[in-house]
Amino acid sequence: MREKLVLIGNGMAGIRTLEEIIKKDSNRYDMTVFGEEPHPNYNRILLSSVLQGDADVNDIVLNDYDWYKENDVTLHTGDPIVKVDTKKQVVYSEKGVETPYDKLIFATGSNPFMLPLPGADKEGVIAFRNIKDCETMIETSKNYKKAAVIGGGLLGLEAARGLLNLNMEVDVIHIADTLMERQLDNQAGKMLQEELESQGMNFLLKAQTEKILGKDRVTGLKFKDGTSIQADLVVMAVGIKPNIELAQKSGLKTERAIMVNDYMETNIENVYAVGECAQHRGIAYGLVAPLYEQGKVLAEHLCTNEVKNKPGYQGSIVYTQLKVSGVNVFSAGNFQDGENTKAIRVHDEFEGIYKKVVVQDNKVIGAVLFGDTSDSPRILDMIRTEQDISGMSKVAILPSENGGGSTESPVVAMADSETICGCNGVSKGDICSAIKEQGLSTVEEVKQCTNAGRSCGGCKPLVADLISLTTGEEVGDTKEPMCGCTDHTHEEVVAQIRELGLSHPREVMNVLGWKSDEGCSKCRPAINYYLKMVDPINNADDPTSRFINERAHANINHNGTFTVVPRMYGGVTNAEQLRKIADVADKYEVPLLKVTGGQRIDLVGVEKDNLPKVWKDLGMKSGSAYAKALRTVKTCVGSQFCRFGTQDSIGLGQELEKKFEYINTPHKVKMAVSACPRNCAESGIKDFGIVGVDGGWELYVAGNGGVDLRAGDLFCKVKTKEEIIDIISAFMQYYRENARYLERTSHFVERVGLDHMKKVILEDDEGRQVLIERMEVALSQLSDPWKEIVEQEEKQSEFKTSNVEIVQ
Repeated sequence: MREKLVLIGNGMAGIRTLEEIIKKDSNRYDMTVFGEEPHPNYNRILLSSVLQGDADVNDIVLNDYDWYKENDVTLHTGDPIVKVDTKKQVVYSEKGVETPYDKLIFATGSNPFMLPLPGADKEGVIAFRNIKDCETMIETSKNYKKAAVIGGGLLGLEAARGLLNLNMEVDVIHIADTLMERQLDNQAGKMLQEELESQGMNFLLKAQTEKILGKDRVTGLKFKDGTSIQADLVVMAVGIKPNIELAQKSGLKTERAIMVNDYMETNIENVYAVGECAQHRGIAYGLVAPLYEQGKVLAEHLCTNEVKNKPGYQGSIVYTQLKVSGVNVFSAGNFQDGENTKAIRVHDEFEGIYKKVVVQDNKVIGAVLFGDTSDSPRILDMIRTEQDISGMSKVAILPSENGGGSTESPVVAMADSETICGCNGVSKGDICSAIKEQGLSTVEEVKQCTNAGRSCGGCKPLVADLISLTTGEEVGDTKEPMCGCTDHTHEEVVAQIRELGLSHPREVMNVLGWKSDEGCSKCRPAINYYLKMVDPINNADDPTSRFINERAHANINHNGTFTVVPRMYGGVTNAEQLRKIADVADKYEVPLLKVTGGQRIDLVGVEKDNLPKVWKDLGMKSGSAYAKALRTVKTCVGSQFCRFGTQDSIGLGQELEKKFEYINTPHKVKMAVSACPRNCAESGIKDFGIVGVDGGWELYVAGNGGVDLRAGDLFCKVKTKEEIIDIISAFMQYYRENARYLERTSHFVERVGLDHMKKVILEDDEGRQVLIERMEVALSQLSDPWKEIVEQEEKQSEFKTSNVEIVQ
């Protein structure tokens, strides 16, 4: 009979422990998990992507519900444990579930630290720790404009970046004089501040909040120096504290966290702790890599009869490798200057690169890399192994960028012991061995086998390089399955649709052997898109495979109401449209009208049953604010009115929007047209950005204003607007045909290469014309969704799917 193992906490550290147990001895335990949140195990590192809108909850799930079923793990979501009887060895949940255990693991994680300020209990004061916090910020941004983030560490900056993406004005308040002082030295912190200020963040450093202002809802912050600022939303990101309340009530020994030995044992027999709630040798870790190391040790302990025959957990070297608003950052060890230390520095102000390695007693003890982190695996290995560098030249320790322009992958020169995936502690040797022994050929296979790339995903390019290096075949991160329902990649599904002449999502899933008859919210919309892209004439759209927003032609809000966004070509409206919007708002008691960053007006809070009536009374076309299609074309007033304008930006913007307004694309597409290099329409961070210059236009492509902030690349310069329209048409059609569903143009261009796109679109005149012709065929099949919207007044059932509800 199997022993009963209960896990309190459904987070990353606890579930990783179960994964390691299953890998070592899948029949050893009958496992039960209790989680406080109403979700399966998800990747907390990627919450900023949810906040920004580039991902939904499904995209960041690490272990979906099927994983629990397949591994015979009983999962209770939204039901935290409230009592533990360590004598009877029974746990009691909030909903009244009683579960006995033979082994009990506390993996309760941490809670956000909320400053005990006067007014901290007001509405609009939140933390940034979970999915609910993300949803709160997204909803707040629809109704309010000014946000304040208290805390200039990593979490605070991620929150600030996300709020900027939601078109809020953001002040970041930090008590120190530089940002991320735990991960960066003063120089790197100042460089990061300059970069983030250029992105729109405002910083108040050495500022100490005294009071949160407002009656019921927050209206601002007051500081100890007497100054104050306005704020409609306050996000506290000042740190975390281990969640140990239940452990203390249960009699576990605690200090800052639950005290454990090298085998993650607590002071009570058969009770263990792992993750952020555990304190080992006086240290409670908050980074994912040490927590995974603890989980591996605990799994070994729980699955081995001779439990004390191995050294156990010895602690971890704390290091961080991440991307902050598009800037690569790495730090490890003791990177601050001190007594008896010397530092090697490289500072390139032109390229925004800063590197520092701290040396003591001929050993590297710490490092900071800013802007270029390619040296991080090698430097981390030096720190871990305490390598004697007395015989090395300083240039060898910290070489110039990219080795003088070499295009060779850094994995070539790496030792087998060097770490590729820092989050999961996977070395080059681990990955190469798995590739050879298991015959792995894709990044997804390596991830499933070794866990490399499973957390932040930043190491995936290096993993792809290792596959190429080991197998001798050119391999990129291109062969991941579309979703858990199939082993087929996006590219393979498209190829099969073309080859077999498939015409309906269910036909695709049946013929290609889907594991789930109904598919899921990842694959069904993707298949539906690919079918229409491959054959826009004969393949019909399947409404049940679309997201609820697309079926309702409006964005669903957290309270079940919807936001209606009528189209305003180029951001231009007139008195008649404004009167209609005002009349509709009065008639249907719309609670909020909001001018958007896309130069339109949102009608926020429309009841679902009123949607068709609202659209009919407006008599305006949908702005496609919900669609994987062209969203908006932002424009400045242009040469017609502006004394600096060199071109008719409004005219070109409206022409582009009218031409492409309903064409489906792999992800949302945004355009902007600025009449001069002053760029008032923000053309530099759009999928397609056009800038007027004397005698013509500049076209920028693949910009992104999201968390993965990316400036658009200059693609070409042309003389006429007709040339611009043709080039965009060909570029967009190539993107439609070759990008994966939900892949932004920024990620697509980074994957295939800008030079490749120039060759396809600009250098191949015949090929460009063929793409334009295929785009024209697709455009000819589009219908005005306004008619569909009005017809829905008699067809309310179209808002519901047949079997699987796909909610975005």
